[in-house]
Amino acid sequence: MLTIARSSARSGLLSMLAGFALLIAGQAFAVGSAQTSAPFAGPKANTGTVSLSHDGDKRVLTLSSDFVAPETPDPHWQVVDSNGNVYTLERLKIKEDREHRSVNLPGYIRDVAKVVIWCAFAEANLGEAAFAKPAK
Repeated sequence: MLTIARSSARSGLLSMLAGFALLIAGQAFAVGSAQTSAPFAGPKANTGTVSLSHDGDKRVLTLSSDFVAPETPDPHWQVVDSNGNVYTLERLKIKEDREHRSVNLPGYIRDVAKVVIWCAFAEANLGEAAFAKPAK
């Protein structure tokens, strides 16, 4: 009787540990997974891509290392969702040598169909990169 109880306790403990390991592995996969857009296309922003990743409860858009910021007076991040709503976010260039190469998405933006580099001074689309399906 004592052997059966020990065996059941071991089985329960092993099952619990296996379930915990799967939970941790699933969370690590979710943090590491990212959706990447098509390359930027436009008159001024036409290199690189943008990726949407998850960092805990935050969603982060990040420009690829080969993206070159356009030489325009006031480039901004702009996001278009799957319903066509447009959200202007942070300024891309902070100072002459610094840039916001990644931005946290506000919670009210449900998904991202494309990212636009928008010149607020000229009110012009400098280039855009679309996702194959809306990134969430």
